[in-house]
Amino acid sequence: MRTKEKKTRVRSPVSLTPEQVIRKRLRRIADREEVSGFLSKLVMFVVMMWVMFGVIFGITPMQNNDMSPRLSSGDLMLYYRLEDTFRSQDIIIFEKEGRQYTGRIIARGGESVEITDDSQLIVNGSHVVETDIFYRTPKYGEEVEYPLQLGDREYFVLCDYRDGARDSRYFGAVSQGEIRGKVLAVIRRSHL
Repeated sequence: MRTKEKKTRVRSPVSLTPEQVIRKRLRRIADREEVSGFLSKLVMFVVMMWVMFGVIFGITPMQNNDMSPRLSSGDLMLYYRLEDTFRSQDIIIFEKEGRQYTGRIIARGGESVEITDDSQLIVNGSHVVETDIFYRTPKYGEEVEYPLQLGDREYFVLCDYRDGARDSRYFGAVSQGEIRGKVLAVIRRSHL
């Protein structure tokens, strides 16, 4: 029996010139620098986005049609978290009873609010005429006693769709600590 011998080729080491060795090492170093540069830029981008949208701004969808016709369910709202001065007619995002709501500020601290039995909204003794609100403002049960005098850093918030929406008629004044931010812009769901 004859055994076949396998011939193995031994590759001779390729001799590189010193210049080629230096170029090869420099290329490896440059590749490492590119990767580490990319990773550091990626980390900076993630931190910047967290600061922008975790601390300064927020994005949230409109959960229902309580702000109809201005805001519809599914619209995305960009809000500013660092706002600390709110005025009447500002649209805000706030939390009550562990849930998030959206509403329009009607009255601020120090003002008096009343909703009459015939659905009239009265702030500081004057009837409020809202030309851009198309619904009556009915009083809800006995949850809130009118006239309601707002304390310092308290706000009376109503939804634009006034019939059945959960707002200050249901749970009373909203304190400044419950406000998450002021709505700056809206992206309509029809344009997504």
